[in-house]
Amino acid sequence: MSVEEFIIAVYCWVDDTFSDLLKGQRLRERGFNPSLSDPEVITMELIGEFFGMDEDTHIWRYFREHWCHYFPGIGSRSQFSKQAANLWAIKQQLQKQVTLALGTVADPLHIVDAFPLPVSHFKRAKNCSRFKEEADYGYCASKGETYYGFKGHLIIDFHGAISGFVLTPASGSEREATRELTEPVTNGILLGDKGYLGTEFKADLLELKALQLETPVRGNMIDPLPKYWRSLLNRLRRRVETTIGQLVERFNIQRTKGRTLWSLTNRITRKLLSHSLCVLFNRIQGNTPLQLAKLIG
Repeated sequence: MSVEEFIIAVYCWVDDTFSDLLKGQRLRERGFNPSLSDPEVITMELIGEFFGMDEDTHIWRYFREHWCHYFPGIGSRSQFSKQAANLWAIKQQLQKQVTLALGTVADPLHIVDAFPLPVSHFKRAKNCSRFKEEADYGYCASKGETYYGFKGHLIIDFHGAISGFVLTPASGSEREATRELTEPVTNGILLGDKGYLGTEFKADLLELKALQLETPVRGNMIDPLPKYWRSLLNRLRRRVETTIGQLVERFNIQRTKGRTLWSLTNRITRKLLSHSLCVLFNRIQGNTPLQLAKLIG
């Protein structure tokens, strides 16, 4: 689809789902409705995130310069930013709706992984004044360095669609986050890396959630699975790396520029929602779900 068709498709989905959530009720109890409707603001956010514009200023300027005829109610940049931030709860509800539309929870196979969301490099962390009460120090294995910030815990389905997300301090436990991530999942297979390895943890998931956790084994352990089956599971497990890579590279999820946890959560929510909606549109068009570049052509 063209960029114009993409904008229209996003707006139609947001507007329809937004109306279903409100069920005829007013979102604001008092005052006048803003000149730019709430579905229009959310549409602008999601489109901007898809094109890598994660700053409110960049999104506002892009639509004012190129799509003002579709969004004639665009006011000041500060008004757009304030309205977008106040819609954080609605965007979380929209994320739940797109997850239901994708059917991710009912998928028989899920994959879980965690990735760093640094606020500051270790050497500069002492002088960082942001998130003093919420962030912590953690270790990034891929870069082999300690950082100050948060950790994002992600669970996806077989096709790479996001089923859930949990934000913890950088020192947060993968296993504890997984318990929360798998709350809506009732059964199936859960794939994770060696960070989720643990006999007791595996037994708990199987008993409480009927989830069969499969992780690679360490060098000094005996693998109970045949080599061909282990190789297949390892290839499937790497699919979560594709989803995380898209969130990092296209949606800039590691750019934690918010100064409050509320602001950071809002930014992350709209990135996840934009990614999920693009996966849904790809499925509708018959494309491979994670081939986001095929949406615009």
